[in-house]
Amino acid sequence: MRMVIFGLTVTSSWGNGHATLWRGLIRALAPLGWSISFFERDTPYYAGARDLTDLDGGHVVLYPGWDDIAQAAAIAVRQADAVIVTSYCPDAVEASRLAQESCRGLKVFYDLDTAVTLARIEQGEQPPYFGPEGLRDFDLVLSYTGGEALGALKSMLGARRVVPLYGHVDPERHRPAKPRAEFAGDLSYLGTYAADRQAGVEKLLVAPAVRLPDRRFVIGGAQYPQEFPWSDNIFFVRHLPPADHPAFFCSSRLTLNVTREAMARKGWCPSGRLFEAAACGAAIVSDDWPGLDDFFEPGCEILLAHSTDDVVAALGLSDGELEALRRRARERVLDEHTSARRAAELDRILVEAATAPGSEPMKETV
Repeated sequence: MRMVIFGLTVTSSWGNGHATLWRGLIRALAPLGWSISFFERDTPYYAGARDLTDLDGGHVVLYPGWDDIAQAAAIAVRQADAVIVTSYCPDAVEASRLAQESCRGLKVFYDLDTAVTLARIEQGEQPPYFGPEGLRDFDLVLSYTGGEALGALKSMLGARRVVPLYGHVDPERHRPAKPRAEFAGDLSYLGTYAADRQAGVEKLLVAPAVRLPDRRFVIGGAQYPQEFPWSDNIFFVRHLPPADHPAFFCSSRLTLNVTREAMARKGWCPSGRLFEAAACGAAIVSDDWPGLDDFFEPGCEILLAHSTDDVVAALGLSDGELEALRRRARERVLDEHTSARRAAELDRILVEAATAPGSEPMKETV
């Protein structure tokens, strides 16, 4: 079975959450019989921070501009059983048009940023990764966000068939690791700077750091502005490649998860970092949002923080209490949230969509 993906990036995890997710999913899809080509525009932004050269389970097609790859893309699309176009793909409109014209298999849109997409539309903006027709011409729309967002994709963008495909983690890449001194802290946070996440970071990390000057706090990520409210006990680690994530998570007593405002408001949108931390055996304290308890059990597998006081209290837990939290969270993620589990879900979803009334059948049974 042949799959063609037109995405933001798979070769660089710099400043985005798409790359790591695609790597795990593609690696897990290959044993299920999928031959995968990932088309990625070769932008200087990602080329300067590329942390993958060989895609395990797939083939990367880097291209400087759409005109340079249009012919090769057309050939790949005509031969594909499924074509997936993603949110924030710089050539999503062109790729979608090509899929509608030439793909004899399934035409799929995967919105890995559903909450942001819907928020922009509600504000009167037109996201650049689909045209004025919205999503009505796709056979299937996959959404990184569940809950009420699934209905909104239908009512606001005309999607006909919508199915959630949540985040996940590759436990071969994210697993317990030896702590490293440069990452050591009482509370760590790994995430790209985002303005709509800043209030949560200040409440759940910056304020606890002010309250607990003898504790060490560590932030890892990219794009943090000079005006970020640093203090003497908050230490910064510039963007970390995925290979360093396990050591980062395992070097602190607790790690913090903060969700972007649009995602938290819609709910049912767990970040990939949340699953990565759990797979690495980290004790996690997270902001709260609707649907979180569908993925982890609060108080048993994950701690919830609604205020600075909650984070301070979490830091006061004993090593034994945090160790139990780590163990249960890791067990949950290995049972339910691995890349292999999501790949099997996607495989099933594609087969069901291809065999739905009015659909063209795939060439083979996956």
